[in-house]
Amino acid sequence: MDTAAPRRRPLRVGVQLPEIEWPIRWPDLAAMIRRIEALGFDSIWTGDHFLYHLNDGSADAPWDAWSVLAAAAAITSRVTLGPLVTPVGFYNPAVLAKKAATVDEISGGRLVLGLGAGWNEVEFRGYGVPFDHRISRFEEAFTIVRTLLQEGQIDFEGEFYSARDCQLVPPPRAGGPPLMIGSVGARMLEITVPYVKSWNVWHTDTHNSPEGVAPLLAKVAAACEVAGRDPATVEATVVVLVRMPGGKGRRQGDGSLDTTANPVQGTPEAIAEELRAYARAGVAEVQLVVDPITIESLEGLAPVLDLLDRGR
Repeated sequence: MDTAAPRRRPLRVGVQLPEIEWPIRWPDLAAMIRRIEALGFDSIWTGDHFLYHLNDGSADAPWDAWSVLAAAAAITSRVTLGPLVTPVGFYNPAVLAKKAATVDEISGGRLVLGLGAGWNEVEFRGYGVPFDHRISRFEEAFTIVRTLLQEGQIDFEGEFYSARDCQLVPPPRAGGPPLMIGSVGARMLEITVPYVKSWNVWHTDTHNSPEGVAPLLAKVAAACEVAGRDPATVEATVVVLVRMPGGKGRRQGDGSLDTTANPVQGTPEAIAEELRAYARAGVAEVQLVVDPITIESLEGLAPVLDLLDRGR
């Protein structure tokens, strides 16, 4: 597509990189990252997972998310980048802030820091990370991460984490990278709504449908009202499952295929209209999970971006 042409794209369109759909090596992953940017997508996202135990008794996992983000930052120049999302419990929170500031620096200020509490007990247990009190742990970690990125220093002693007289140097960009919360749970929103730029949910949370967005917007709006924040200042972002030719279902964390009954599919015009429906529902960005996730599939979506940009 002609990325220099005037754009009337109604929402941003990103792509999640492969996790365990197929055993991708770095040369192929780098080629995909470069092609995503060249095709005109707005953002690139990585799943942050350490370990999946599959139903057949084997194990699998994607490459380290933060290493991939740093490498992607070095070989791209335009797209925004981020984890979708990082379970804060995987990392010492001050170290996570350091990682985020570094990737943001490498990318020239293109990082969006997606954060969550995590859900897959297998990887917490396997890597010796506590799984109990996940939301309370998240609250303390979130305090440390956001404060370091936004203010550059913190002196904190909590029940689960401490960061005594901690300074983030070299300093991050003013205000730090924008924060995104990967949850619409009531307590998670209470903790994060005063500080985040956006929220995100997986396609199963909306039943992979624009009609599923409204109840989630209402939850966020209620949390914003309690926090004294205008809901219009917190962007909605949602994952959308798209099936392209050859797709048979996305491989999930247990090894089974995601056979969601209503993946977005069809002609470029049909897919573009479905994405427009998300924009009309109040969504600022969609992150596409593409089945199959190949360069050929991504190239097949280029006409969709062109239609969105031309308002057709």
